[in-house]
Amino acid sequence: MNWTLEVVVVPVSDVDRAKEFYADRLGFAVDHDTDLGGVGRVVQLTPRGSGCSIVLGRGVVPEMPPGSLKGLQLVVPDLEKARAELVERGVEVSEIQVIGQNPRPVPHPLDNVGFVFLTDPDGNAWAVQQISGRG
Repeated sequence: MNWTLEVVVVPVSDVDRAKEFYADRLGFAVDHDTDLGGVGRVVQLTPRGSGCSIVLGRGVVPEMPPGSLKGLQLVVPDLEKARAELVERGVEVSEIQVIGQNPRPVPHPLDNVGFVFLTDPDGNAWAVQQISGRG
């Protein structure tokens, strides 16, 4: 039996601001933006090429304060290109950092160990890692 992770809820204080950040700055596709009437609002976005989406919203998970989600991770095949794209889109992102020793430095020395870090406007923290060998 396959078990797939499909959605991660990201707690935010301002849905419109967060939607703009994830869609316009990070380039996530907006899957839907649903008004739940007086109960809340749900916005689902998916990173390009990902099988897992994020959900932002009001009235989604009240016990998670905005900015409390840490350790989210995206994987890209070319970290230098991904970082340049983020900078071009106005995202504050760290310099490339090498963490640990690469067990397989071929085809690229940043594979598995190259990371950049960023936060959304509420402080939810993301890492972006390079793994070029996934196909």
